[in-house]
Amino acid sequence: MHREYPRALTAALLFVPACWAGEPFFVTYTAHMEDKGDLEIALKNVTGKPGENNRFLGSALEFEYGVTSWWTSEFYLDGQSTANQSTFFTGYRWENRFRPSPRVHWINPVLYLEYENINEADRALLEVVGNDGVADLNVPVHEGRRQVQRELEAKLILDSSFKGWTLAENFIAEKDVRRGPYEFGYAIGIYRRLSNASSPARCNFCRSNIQAGVEMYGGLGTSQGFGLRNTSHYVGPTVAWTLSRGVMFKFSPNFGLTDNSVPILLRFGVVVEMEDFGSAVKKLFR
Repeated sequence: MHREYPRALTAALLFVPACWAGEPFFVTYTAHMEDKGDLEIALKNVTGKPGENNRFLGSALEFEYGVTSWWTSEFYLDGQSTANQSTFFTGYRWENRFRPSPRVHWINPVLYLEYENINEADRALLEVVGNDGVADLNVPVHEGRRQVQRELEAKLILDSSFKGWTLAENFIAEKDVRRGPYEFGYAIGIYRRLSNASSPARCNFCRSNIQAGVEMYGGLGTSQGFGLRNTSHYVGPTVAWTLSRGVMFKFSPNFGLTDNSVPILLRFGVVVEMEDFGSAVKKLFR
């Protein structure tokens, strides 16, 4: 009986219907959450060259599931590869988002809580907080690998929709559970579809399948020194293209705004959205 489980899970992945695959941002969260029973699988990548040092590639493999209509849970597996050094797994993250109100408001809040168990060689750069900057990325990965961070991260996510646009703001607080001060950061983004008119038939190249916008994010210091001094900040356009079966490709060049920032980060990723995944799996096991 147990030998049938891998086949059943593969069938569930292949045959559950797909739907629209989220927003184009890499760092900024909107109030969008998974519907109950839906599964999203995403791969987020970022590459950059901090000054004269080695180019790196940071990756995060994400599994996002709609537990209820008001609760979405995500699990991340992070890894990195640095030229002339090494490639290895850097840790995991467990994220949960909660929608306080089922209604749509002018400003929609979502509460976010995440536990991170990652080492200091991590290069996924899913957020920038405190005084994170280019100096952290210049530490040889074999040294950073020895230092494990166990952190709690909280976010207040706000978004508003108007005339086809979506504007999102994130306020971030992070704390190592064992030591160190609180670290703060932010992310803000705005985007829209190129056309709000949807096609009655499946269409890969319709303008409504393309989302474009811009996001900005950075650190806000710590509880021992709040502010913009010695912080890094990035801004960049972001584009996402969704195929008719719910597969989304995303790309965003990010430009560093301070001396503490990497001059250019290139972000790219792919997202697969599957409707009613939970129900499909339950049926296979009955």
